[in-house]
Amino acid sequence: QVQLVESGGGLVQAGGSLRLSCAASGRTFSSYAMGWFRQAPGKERETVAAISWSGISTYYADSVKGRFTISRDNAKNTGYLQMNSLKPEDTAVYYCAADRSRELLLHRTHFGSWGQGTQVTVSS
Repeated sequence: QVQLVESGGGLVQAGGSLRLSCAASGRTFSSYAMGWFRQAPGKERETVAAISWSGISTYYADSVKGRFTISRDNAKNTGYLQMNSLKPEDTAVYYCAADRSRELLLHRTHFGSWGQGTQVTVSS
């Protein structure tokens, strides 16, 4: 499996922006589908966005559609989540995940590799 490290989290005011990065190592990242997930205290881990190995196919949860953008740079072995117009309800620990697949993967049970998570806090 691939090893993943997230970065870019922090504290931001409502309406602000953050860009999360997910650096991959250990395997050929371009062979892996990738996803971003988040988990707020007392809640289940939910899918935020997903992207296919090629970057052609993407998926967004309704709650972030139009505000978040998932992307990847396979040459740099890095995935990204650009988050704009942040809301207090976006506050959570954000995780990137990957698994070797040519398909777009959506559910957390589809992913075998996970990062350690990065905290995003949006103040009102």
